[in-house]
Amino acid sequence: MSKSSELSPLQRSVLVIEGLKNKIKTLENAQTEAIAIVGMACRFPGGANTPEAFWHLLSEGGDGISELKGDRWKVNDYYDPKPGTPGKMYTRKAGCVDNIDQFDPHFFNISPREAMTIDPQHRLLLEVSWEALEQSGNIPDRVQGSPTGVFVGISATEYSWIAKQSNADLSMGAYAVTGLPLYGAAGRLSYTFGLTGPSMAIDTACSSSLVALHQACNSLRQKECDMALAGGVNLFLLPNGFIWLSQAQMSSPDGRCKTFDEGADGAGWGSGCGMLVLKRLSDALDSRDPILATIRGSAVNQDGPTSGFTVPNSASQQQVIRQALRNAQLNPSQVSYIEAHGTGTPLGDPIELRSLAEVFAQDGARKEPLAIASVKTNIGHLASAAGISGVMKVILQLQHQQIAPHLHLKQPTSKFNWPETSFYIPTQLTPWEVKEGTRIAGVSSFGASGTNAHILLEEAPLASRSEAEFERPYHLLTLSAKTEKALSELIERYSTHLETHRELQLADICFTANTGRSHFNHRLALLAQDRQELLDKLRGSEQNRWSGYLQNEAKPPKLAFLFTGQGSQYLNMGKELYETQPIFRQALEQCDEILRSQLDWSLLDLLYPQTSDSDALLDQTAYTQPTLFALEYALVQLWKSWGIKPNWVMGHSVGEYVAATVAGVFSLEDGLKLIAARGKLMQNLPGEGTMAAVMASEETVKAAIASDPTISLAAINGPTSVVISGARNAITHWCNQLESQGIKTKLLNVSHGFHSQLMEPILAEFEAIANSITYHVPKIPLISNLSGTRADSSIATARYWVNHIRQPVRFAPSMETLHQEGCKIFLEIGPKPILLGMGRYCISEPEILWLPSLHPAIQDWQQILSSLSQLYIRGIKVDWKGGDRPYTRQKSILPTYPFQHQSYWVEIPELAEKPSSDIMPNYYARLAIQAFKNGQLQEFQHHLEQVENMSNLELESFLKTQSQSPIFASLLAGDWEKVSEISTQVEQMSEEEIQSTIR
Repeated sequence: MSKSSELSPLQRSVLVIEGLKNKIKTLENAQTEAIAIVGMACRFPGGANTPEAFWHLLSEGGDGISELKGDRWKVNDYYDPKPGTPGKMYTRKAGCVDNIDQFDPHFFNISPREAMTIDPQHRLLLEVSWEALEQSGNIPDRVQGSPTGVFVGISATEYSWIAKQSNADLSMGAYAVTGLPLYGAAGRLSYTFGLTGPSMAIDTACSSSLVALHQACNSLRQKECDMALAGGVNLFLLPNGFIWLSQAQMSSPDGRCKTFDEGADGAGWGSGCGMLVLKRLSDALDSRDPILATIRGSAVNQDGPTSGFTVPNSASQQQVIRQALRNAQLNPSQVSYIEAHGTGTPLGDPIELRSLAEVFAQDGARKEPLAIASVKTNIGHLASAAGISGVMKVILQLQHQQIAPHLHLKQPTSKFNWPETSFYIPTQLTPWEVKEGTRIAGVSSFGASGTNAHILLEEAPLASRSEAEFERPYHLLTLSAKTEKALSELIERYSTHLETHRELQLADICFTANTGRSHFNHRLALLAQDRQELLDKLRGSEQNRWSGYLQNEAKPPKLAFLFTGQGSQYLNMGKELYETQPIFRQALEQCDEILRSQLDWSLLDLLYPQTSDSDALLDQTAYTQPTLFALEYALVQLWKSWGIKPNWVMGHSVGEYVAATVAGVFSLEDGLKLIAARGKLMQNLPGEGTMAAVMASEETVKAAIASDPTISLAAINGPTSVVISGARNAITHWCNQLESQGIKTKLLNVSHGFHSQLMEPILAEFEAIANSITYHVPKIPLISNLSGTRADSSIATARYWVNHIRQPVRFAPSMETLHQEGCKIFLEIGPKPILLGMGRYCISEPEILWLPSLHPAIQDWQQILSSLSQLYIRGIKVDWKGGDRPYTRQKSILPTYPFQHQSYWVEIPELAEKPSSDIMPNYYARLAIQAFKNGQLQEFQHHLEQVENMSNLELESFLKTQSQSPIFASLLAGDWEKVSEISTQVEQMSEEEIQSTIR
């Protein structure tokens, strides 16, 4: 009777209620679980093309604002320092990102023609997102698909206008459907990387990227995805945006945000892109991801009705911050830093400061000052990428436990009462210290659309690293790229990075590179014992260095496992693996446990004795055969941990028992039972037999010994290499006879005449044991020793294994079969590479790769990792995570892929000759129409004069957009007198008549 049945109905009800409470608590916790930031990448002004470079800019108080580039349009044609000048901008500085026309379409499997019509913002997102994924060590498998979401903040569409105005090949138009619209920004990331989670482009103006981050966090908590890319991008490609912002008096003349300063005179604008990789915190901890920081909570709302469409609403700003605090389950006093929206406008900054004061200065629990700053003073206002730039600044500050200097602050604004708060603005690099708790920061982003967002970040939990019980002496680093040049650049990046970051551990470097990067066709593998050796290999040292190139679409070469037979054993074989590789160790211990009832000695004592007097025991057949079986079985388990699985298996004599076990003919227990019985029975036979190698063909040897029935053909190891077996005196006699005929022979150091009639006394007893075994047809193709061809159903019978003792090993025909089946790699599973030499004698093809698992003259790890390196170079897929699963590893920050850039840009006709006139028709058109609607006749006439000054090509471009409007019909005919007549008639028109004319 169960305990619950002994309870009263009331007690059972209490248990049910408690269970429901626990479920509710679990659900509530899932809705508020912290989100881990596990990777990030960026392209920001001031050359901040990596997070490391971004921190250098921030911590040094760097100013990323520079002269606008003149490579696409001439700044002087649009610049006029006088505000309000029609069609002109009064600033010539901004936060610029270099090489926005550059892209590596080959890397993303995009044709050059399609690349030309993809918005540079989308292209930049592809590269930055890939770098963020690499930084996180979470490269998705495109073929399998990854439940990863994509959330992109993006607003600008200037490249669409460029593409429309160009004379590009019309066949490119099909690509424009996906290459130009905003939706293509997120969709292309999902398509290219094989991401199957939610995917959306978000446009809320300046708050776009922070809203995207908020949506990503919600999606993760709702378990719509398991990982998410979240960020934003903005590129100024034309002067139009700067002109409109100047016309609206929203720009700073010197292009700099003087946030919170008395002299704030507008925003300085900039281009940039930032991307984060997110996971639920619990998942990130389980995956041992590099956690950069965590997101505790976030919120989004709207300004609603204000005095103007772009005027901030203090009440809404306060509300969104308070809601974010509630969602994060935090008190205002726990926040010690605010990354403000802070655009540097005399209207917006004081409103934001007062909003912050209402939330954070009224909290009586605050015990320390609140730092407030804005990244916009460094790199400008990045519009739809502004929020993500602020978040990345905070992440870097949390990592370095320092607050970067806030720039351009000469005198704090007098429109805010500073003494009434504990707010301070750090103007130099400041230690970020907290008296209690953890470092927590808020990030605000307010859109010109009225959409507000606030996100709260906390420093990453302290990473705990348990002491490693096992560690290996050698480590393998793999690097790869899609081109030879890219691989060379990647090698150089790693060399520089490892020289700079000496704190990185060799094991973590190799683990991160092997598991956290895609593996392309140009490959390099380096084997090293320490960091310095790895650096030497990166710089060109050839020892333990392998490289190669895989043909596109080439299938991995077929791999055969060759299992070594008796005679390869030696004391302490595989000992280094046993001491440092848990999977190998567990397999040997499992075999030892199974064999304890069948052997007089412990398997482990036979392999790794405490004294040196055990050589004789290991060479006794009763022990040799089961120990070889166990060692080879353990090697297979180690290879399997790396995902290395054979297409074919074949063993030599004793080795076929392990091959059969691996192929599923019988279980490990039955395989050990058979081999232990076989060895014991053979050991009990009289030691009057021996074996000899004969350097002659099978036919020659058969003919020579045909007259002596006591001599048997024991093995055919090559075209002119066979082994004979029988009584010692008879073997000696026939060796002398063959030598006299010029045929070389060599007596083998064996205890018995195996595979001869001397084995017949044990066959009946062995068959009885073999009949107690459960057999199965092989699951992996297996070559039979008896036939030299693929094993059929007979291998799953006791009779086969009885015959196996007596009949010769047909190794050479077996190798020929494997060759005919297309095997290109032969991996010997055994303590010594004996079969490889024999195999080379059978197959002379130069492209065949022959690899040992162990070699008595080489350290175990050096040999097995050398072979793994060459398998990798040849295109065999390696499970790097599986191979390192038994060890304590941490992902490290390593260099990202070196994209091979070329220019892909749709040029506008006559842009170089007269760029201003070709860009502005639609701009003046809009001004003219708006002035006409408003009855502003002087402005209307002025804008028409601008149109009059246009070239025929420019005018045609303008008229295409206005050809249906009667007021511009005269323009089509070039009738300027009619234009003037119409403009003078406007004064006498009613509003309805004006609207009718416009329509």
